[in-house]
Amino acid sequence: MKRCFTCADMNHVHILGDANGPLDADVLFVAEAPGRLGAARTGIPMTSDVTGRRFHAFLAEAGLVRERVFITNAILCNPLTSNGNNRPPRASEVAECAPFLTAQVSLVAAPVVVALGRVSLEALRRVAPHEAVLVRDVGRPIDWAGGPRARTLVPLYHPSIQSTLSRPHETQQEDWRRLGDIVRDALG
Repeated sequence: MKRCFTCADMNHVHILGDANGPLDADVLFVAEAPGRLGAARTGIPMTSDVTGRRFHAFLAEAGLVRERVFITNAILCNPLTSNGNNRPPRASEVAECAPFLTAQVSLVAAPVVVALGRVSLEALRRVAPHEAVLVRDVGRPIDWAGGPRARTLVPLYHPSIQSTLSRPHETQQEDWRRLGDIVRDALG
């Protein structure tokens, strides 16, 4: 992917390549943005930080393997505060990255698309309309016309440790086990 300089406040390091996963993945995960201690540092989505470790533990809870999933983000750069900490993406940044996300959703043939958190759920609304709301629809399969084929959209809480303030860890484990069942059903 070529560098993009549309968002002035970004570090312009894009996390998109072979490390994201196979194009024939069983599941397409859409997270928020590369974390400064994770993918922004390693170039590999969901690695090297607490969020990455929690993601991999949840993936195992679902009975899914990393080699069969594709991971991307609502935005491909790491948004930082003035003191160098991660910050949530702005709506304008999500809008600027929407064409990249739309292209990825079209390319990855996964029958199940998982929105990891509110930001990614809203970003996927730019790809194809849906009425999902995270707190209401968490862990629920939703028919979705994302990309050139019909798919199942599943909203889940982001695997960051902060998400346990809104949804306890044990409940998130149950959500991921349900996701595993949804994926196995979709694959037949």
